[in-house]
Amino acid sequence: MSRKRWLSPWKDSAEKPAIYHCISRVVDRKFVLGDSEREHFRMFMRMQENFSGCRILSYCIMSNHFHILLEVPPMPEGGISDDELLKRISATNSKAFAAVVAKELATAHAEKRDDWAAEIHARFSYRMHNLSEFMKTLLQRFTRWFNRAHQRSGTLWEERFKSVIVESGIAARTMAAYIDLNPVRAGMFTDPAEYRWSSYGEAIGGGPRGNGKKARAGLVRACMSHHGVGFEAEKWKEISRIYRRTLGLALERKSGKTEVDKKFVRSQLNTAEALAAKDNGTVLPDLKIAAILRHRVRYFTDGAVIGSKEFVNEAFTAARERFTLARKDGARRLKGDAKGAAGILWSVRDLRVRV
Repeated sequence: MSRKRWLSPWKDSAEKPAIYHCISRVVDRKFVLGDSEREHFRMFMRMQENFSGCRILSYCIMSNHFHILLEVPPMPEGGISDDELLKRISATNSKAFAAVVAKELATAHAEKRDDWAAEIHARFSYRMHNLSEFMKTLLQRFTRWFNRAHQRSGTLWEERFKSVIVESGIAARTMAAYIDLNPVRAGMFTDPAEYRWSSYGEAIGGGPRGNGKKARAGLVRACMSHHGVGFEAEKWKEISRIYRRTLGLALERKSGKTEVDKKFVRSQLNTAEALAAKDNGTVLPDLKIAAILRHRVRYFTDGAVIGSKEFVNEAFTAARERFTLARKDGARRLKGDAKGAAGILWSVRDLRVRV
């Protein structure tokens, strides 16, 4: 199978989200990211989000690696306005630099030079709504800061970042929870809310500026994008119950009142939770999937495509040239520590060892 990076076949669709789980590690996996480094990484990450038009659904910054669940929406049809371009430029550049670009645009319009204005836009827009450009710029910016701060030179990250295409809905919610549970699996905390440099920790604790709105909006989107819910932080109070339940089940904690009979566990769901449940309110799929979140799941970092059987097969069909003719379909059942999600989540890669 080709080692070329997998990109979502529907990356230019306005209806079907293009979501990626991105991972990168420090060279030699050295533990060099302390409190200050993680705070700066988050700052650069949010700056790049504001510039690029990509949106962070979930993240966790550890001491030698990070995870980002990133949605890459298409560039709006017809591009973005001058005002939006200048707003995005201001997210990663000085006011003086943005003022120079604004003056250049004003001159182009005054002279009725549409080609010149288009060239100004193109100078920046090629780095927007693009997975590779988002990650490249983020890693380069942080490396420059890190090298200055630590009086070093050279690369900081392993050669290529990893990325996995993730289906919206249960796969995205599971991946977000898997990311937020990193500090728990590492034995650093017993509750993911206690870890500051993660989406859930930011959403609960308020983040560096005390509000945590972006983190809450991202998690709302991760949980409910398949129902048309956007980055609506105001829905956090309701949606957080879905997410806390996923985290709580993974931690083997009770999550609200439940009724138990011989066949299944039934949760008392609110409206949003009922929408999320495909099985009439039972949380059995959540219980099965939550069990795998206590372990490292290699499929989530090396599986290339993660989602329902139909989703994985659709991605496989769109990238048929990557495989030999002997391969008839794409979806592969999860194994090893991930087998609890077998039949619910599927991978395009059949990982035979260290799964």
